[in-house]
Amino acid sequence: MTRISQQSDIQSITTVESINHRKEKSQYGKNVAKLSITGSKIIARNCYICNKMGRLCYISRCYRDYRSAGNKAKIDNEQSLKEMGAINLGLSQRIGGGKIATFIAGVCGVARYALKVRKGDVVVLQYPIKKYFSLICRISRLRGATTIAFIHDLGSFRRKKLTPRQEIRRLNHADNVIAANASMERWLSEQGCRCRLSWLGLHDYRSPAQAPQRPYSRRKVVVYAGSLNNRKNSFLLQLPAIAHNVDIHLYGDKENLHGMEASDSLKINGFMDADEFISSVKGDFGLVWDGNSSDECSGNWGEYLKINTPHKVSFYIRSHLPVVVWKQSAVASIVKKEGIGVCINSLAELNRLNDITEEKMTEMLANVSRVAERLSKGDNFKHAIREAMKHSLLSS
Repeated sequence: MTRISQQSDIQSITTVESINHRKEKSQYGKNVAKLSITGSKIIARNCYICNKMGRLCYISRCYRDYRSAGNKAKIDNEQSLKEMGAINLGLSQRIGGGKIATFIAGVCGVARYALKVRKGDVVVLQYPIKKYFSLICRISRLRGATTIAFIHDLGSFRRKKLTPRQEIRRLNHADNVIAANASMERWLSEQGCRCRLSWLGLHDYRSPAQAPQRPYSRRKVVVYAGSLNNRKNSFLLQLPAIAHNVDIHLYGDKENLHGMEASDSLKINGFMDADEFISSVKGDFGLVWDGNSSDECSGNWGEYLKINTPHKVSFYIRSHLPVVVWKQSAVASIVKKEGIGVCINSLAELNRLNDITEEKMTEMLANVSRVAERLSKGDNFKHAIREAMKHSLLSS
C-alpha cells in the first residue's frame, strides 16, 4: 500500500464539511453550487456529493483525564472533527469521573449512536475503543454507514492483550483504517488487514501555549519528558555516563525509576503540566527513546517504535524542540523528510549534537516552527480523514 495520492477528478471532501454544518437540511445526491473553500485556491462548483459521502460523524467519549497522551490526542481529534462540521452521534464529551461512570457513559453513547446513525454517514472511530469497536462497526454496516478507524495504538504491541491475528480480525470490521505511518500501514497489510488503508504521519497537538525563542548554545541540552519507570525507559540510568558532552533535562516523576540521581550534567525537573512545558522548557532537542539499552531501542518497546508514531514527537515539536529519534523507528523517515531533527543509531551519538552549527540549528528550528503550526490547527488529522473519504469514494 502507498499513501493515497491526490485525484484531480475528485473534488475536495471539504465540501462535505460545509454540508454537515447544515446537517438537518442536507439533501443527498444533489449538486452543491459555488462553494468556496476558505484558505484554499480550490473552488468547488457544482460538485456532486454521492449518498455514501453524507454526514461526517463521530462518537464522543467520557475521558477520565486529559493529561495522558492517548486521551489528549483523542480530545484534539474531536475538536478537529467539530471544525470539519462532523456530528457527534454519541453523548456529549466529558472529562473526569470514575471507572463506573466512564463505563456507563460508554454504553449509553453506543446506544445513542445506534439510534442516530443513518444510511450514507461516514463515521470516524478512534481506535482502540474498548469492548465496543466491533459492535459499532456491525451497527454501522447494518444501517448503511461507512466507518473509518483511526489508529492511536495497537494492543497487540503495546499491552500484548491481543495477538496480531485477533487485532487484525477486529480491525477488519471497519471499512477504512488510517494507520499511524507508512510502516504501520505496511504491517497491517502484511498481517491480512483487508480494509482500505492510508496513514497519518505526525499526530496533531493543540495548545494555547506559545513556545519561546531560544538562543543558540554550543553545548546542547537534551530534554526527555514522560512517564519514568524501569520497565519502559531504564536506559536513562546509563545516559549521563554515555552522553557526557551534552546536558540532560528530565521531566517526570522519578519515583518508579529506581537509581536515577541528579548530577552536574543531569537535571531532574519532576512533572510539569503540558502547557507550562511548552511555554517554558529550556532545551535544544527532545529525545524519543524507549527500552533498557543505550545501543538501540530494545525489547517490545523498540519493536513498537518500528511501526508506531509516538505522541511525544508532536509534543516536542509543538514545544519548538527538534527531535532526536532512533534511526530504525517508523518516525525517522518523517523527521528526515521534514528536517525537524536528528536520527541516531545509539545514544552515544548524542555527543555529536554539539557539532551542529548555528546556521543548521536555525534552519532546523524554522522547519520545526512550520510543522508545529500545522499540528496546532489539527491539519494532519483533517487531511488524513479527507484522504480516507476520497479513497472510500474512489473504491466504491
